[in-house]
Amino acid sequence: MNKNSQLYAAALAMTLLLASSCSKEFLSPDPKGTLMEETYYSNPDEAFAGLVSVYDPVGWQTAVTYFNFGAVNAASDDHVAGGGGPNDMETWQRWSNYTLNESIGPQEDYWDRNFTGVSRANIFIKKIEAGIPGLSESLAARYIAEAKFLRGYYYFDLVRLFRNIPFYTEPLTTDNMREQTQVAPEVVYAQIEQDLKDAIASLPTTVPGATEGGRATKGAAQALLGKVYIYQKKWSDAATQLAEVNGTPGGTSQYGYHLLDDFDDLFRPDNKFHSESIFEIVHSAVGALDWGAWGVFYGNVATVMFGPRGYSGPSYYSGWSFCPITKELYDLMHSDPRFKATVADVDSLEKIGEAQYEKGYMNTGWFIQKYAPLAEFAATNGVRELNYPQNYIEIRLADTYLLEAEALVESGQGSGAGSRAYQLLNAVRNRVGLGPIEATLDNIFLERRKELATEGHRWYDLVRSGRAPAALADRGFVAGKHEVLPIPYNELLNTQLVQHEAYK
Repeated sequence: MNKNSQLYAAALAMTLLLASSCSKEFLSPDPKGTLMEETYYSNPDEAFAGLVSVYDPVGWQTAVTYFNFGAVNAASDDHVAGGGGPNDMETWQRWSNYTLNESIGPQEDYWDRNFTGVSRANIFIKKIEAGIPGLSESLAARYIAEAKFLRGYYYFDLVRLFRNIPFYTEPLTTDNMREQTQVAPEVVYAQIEQDLKDAIASLPTTVPGATEGGRATKGAAQALLGKVYIYQKKWSDAATQLAEVNGTPGGTSQYGYHLLDDFDDLFRPDNKFHSESIFEIVHSAVGALDWGAWGVFYGNVATVMFGPRGYSGPSYYSGWSFCPITKELYDLMHSDPRFKATVADVDSLEKIGEAQYEKGYMNTGWFIQKYAPLAEFAATNGVRELNYPQNYIEIRLADTYLLEAEALVESGQGSGAGSRAYQLLNAVRNRVGLGPIEATLDNIFLERRKELATEGHRWYDLVRSGRAPAALADRGFVAGKHEVLPIPYNELLNTQLVQHEAYK
């Protein structure tokens, strides 16, 4: 891949065909790509293909599935990087032990994925707003709403990971692409809020899972807006927005969301788009792909990343032993009803003679169960490791329940019995048979850690709450530095971008 600035590459690239959208050639400066963008969007089919291209980076395997709950898990106190050795997936290792710098770390994958999404959204919105022959007004409104949801989604990832980022809502040109400068986070957040409010007004309330599962809905946009408010400590706004998503605690919301009766059913590959899922990233075995399709895998590759290395025995197939669970999380979860659905206790299986496995780097014997490579769902066509059919649930109802409870407590609306925060927290606990507790902030964050364990939320929760320096001190976390990722080195070359002071 050409290592010029992603802002530059994405501005010139127009990747309208899903099968080609992750090709690194399409992310390089190419006059043919510019010509294609100018001559495309001549009918509704091409408009829909353009919308697909805006969604496409959401599921990029080398960024979101690997990194949203792979690298970010390794950076938390619930996991270590693991793998085959100290140089295996070095970007994960460097974030896990906080030795990352502008040249080595996971930052480039996050940057590339999200700025590609932003650039595609900007082009798409401009084209649809200009008018597409034959595209109905109502469909055009929905397409723009989806693109604005996605632009907000991509910018939210960028601003919370990098803080001071370039910001643009128009397609970049060859004249201005290298002149982009970083802006204050408040500027980005204001645009995210506006995009999501615009999206909420025109998105459908629900979509049919069988044919449109994974597309944005009104509930998903409201949930994301609630999280955006949380990150800015706009507690009352967050509580109001999340209440629209959550409805009556323990009941069914206006969008049909409700907690599943059985926690064990949440992550089964044959239970997609269920009532607790608000925004879900789609994976499938239908591609039957092999290693020649690097970057465009349809399956959930994270599952084999997390599976025990050299495994033989029941339940699983062999994986690469990344993100083993720490003793701290194991001890916390061991007496919790969610333990078996959260932790794959392969060490115990070996001790009783039911399984064997190779002890990978930093092995603890405890692996991720929620996204484990289960033998019963192994692909029978293509490379097994690349075609696992499990979706990734990025936002689910228990998450938004606990976020709203946090916002209510922070805004002074009560934490004791009878308060809404208390009801929300204890609806999550009641689902797994746990008794009620007061909705203090400590209790809410502890419940988030246990309920959402291994799903990629813990590091973000530690950072946004200010708990990261204490929780991660023994890993090398430095307050005032490691709350953000460094700007990738390649983005600093021949641009106006400036590295964070702490990484200089």
